[in-house]
Amino acid sequence: MSDTRQIPAVSLRGGAQMPMVGFGTWPMRGHQAHAAVTAALAAGYRHVDTATMYGNEVAVGRALRDSGLDRGEVFITTKVRPTDAGRARSVLRTSLRALDTGFVDLWLVHWPPPQPRQCRMIWNEVLQVQADGLARSVGVSNHSLAQIDDLAAHSGHTPAVNQVRWSPMRHDARTLAGHRERGVVLEGYSPLKYTDLGHPVLAVIASAHGVTSAQVVLRWHLEHEITVIPKSVDPARIAANLDLFGFSLSPREVAEIDGLAAA
Repeated sequence: MSDTRQIPAVSLRGGAQMPMVGFGTWPMRGHQAHAAVTAALAAGYRHVDTATMYGNEVAVGRALRDSGLDRGEVFITTKVRPTDAGRARSVLRTSLRALDTGFVDLWLVHWPPPQPRQCRMIWNEVLQVQADGLARSVGVSNHSLAQIDDLAAHSGHTPAVNQVRWSPMRHDARTLAGHRERGVVLEGYSPLKYTDLGHPVLAVIASAHGVTSAQVVLRWHLEHEITVIPKSVDPARIAANLDLFGFSLSPREVAEIDGLAAA
């Protein structure tokens, strides 16, 4: 089990402290989701990411309950579909019942609707529910910087987080800087799925530190202060994906990995 004190956290608008390594749960369901989340919590994860669309909130909630951990020890993220505009409050209440909790730490709009007006409508609903205390912090997923700017301009509230697909091959320094300029935390999903873990750059760095290429990629996210949510159903890999604090990457190594996006 990893020492949870080693996991850095980032402060979000709304007051939540988000651990910078979380456990992703898509597309797990049922017993598989319960077993994977149980293994993740046992390994030391204290941040679990789910969504209404995943259909696994009941299993996630049961794993959290069975873990015996205090609710305040685990950061829970879920997401609302933009197609649920007009009934977001009831959707979150359903999620809360499934997760067996009175609130979530982070609630995200899962993806942007096609029209700016629709984006603004669901965002305003999310803000209203946050004001009721059902979500400590709120944000978006799969949104562009232009879409974030539009939400902020029309509501006066900038999303705390934007959860996007991120990996060395998708690294974009300008996008990362743009989020920082706006005070939006960038959270990366699918960090390993779209990465060539056999790439020589990763292999050489991994060998130098006595770790795996996957661990190098996840540590690279942390060096950039990007929250990352790897996923696996294999207990050994679940544990390995959190074992990131016995080494660090040099600026040169980070730059080499950054360069994979242009390769």
